[in-house]
Amino acid sequence: MDARFLGIAELTESPSVAVVVDVMRAFTVAAWAFARGAEKIVLAESLDQALALKARHPHWVAIKDGPPAPGFDAVNSPGLLRSVDLDGRTVVQKTTAGTVGALAVKEASLVLCAAFVVAEATAQLLRTRGCDRVTFVVTGEEGRAEEDLACAQYIAGRAGETGPEAAAFLHRAAASRAAAELAQGVRQGVHPDDVALCLEVDRFPFAMVATTEDTLMVLRPYAAPSPSRPHSDEASPA
Repeated sequence: MDARFLGIAELTESPSVAVVVDVMRAFTVAAWAFARGAEKIVLAESLDQALALKARHPHWVAIKDGPPAPGFDAVNSPGLLRSVDLDGRTVVQKTTAGTVGALAVKEASLVLCAAFVVAEATAQLLRTRGCDRVTFVVTGEEGRAEEDLACAQYIAGRAGETGPEAAAFLHRAAASRAAAELAQGVRQGVHPDDVALCLEVDRFPFAMVATTEDTLMVLRPYAAPSPSRPHSDEASPA
């Protein structure tokens, strides 16, 4: 597989297939939202749009980065979201990097949003679709976020011929600037378990596919096909 790893600003044209990676924490949170029963996630372009959507649909659940704010129901933390019942609900998510990256490639024929928690399911979908050229969007730190690059390279390897083990990639992510900032409380809206939850490999058995629905970019879970090869890393049950 021909894999490219680009920051958001480096996207000069719309790729055919894009995997948008945000490990800490947008797409780890998105996966947890689906695990907690969410039907779909609307990726908002701005905080104002998220609030406007919430105003039009009061039963929707609005999520943002940082500390709690009026109009929003939750913050972008997997540790805080994992106890929230989202059964059948629509979530509106706006984050600093992840949602921005997904919207930047909305014209692609296939857009996947990914983190370690859905890595193998994402790789399986790429293999099943026969994707031979994939652009991985490294969303954090203007394309330099080590946790996102490590996850992207791991998924690329799993989707290709190498089938690497996860340990070295997780080590890189655990030593990243984002992990340190979350652990040290530099970022707001954080749960003490956030870093550990972001470093769970294959916690969930689905990929996440984003498509345009009525002008909005909507993320939905996609059940992964049966694995084509064994996965030797330990993974928490979904």
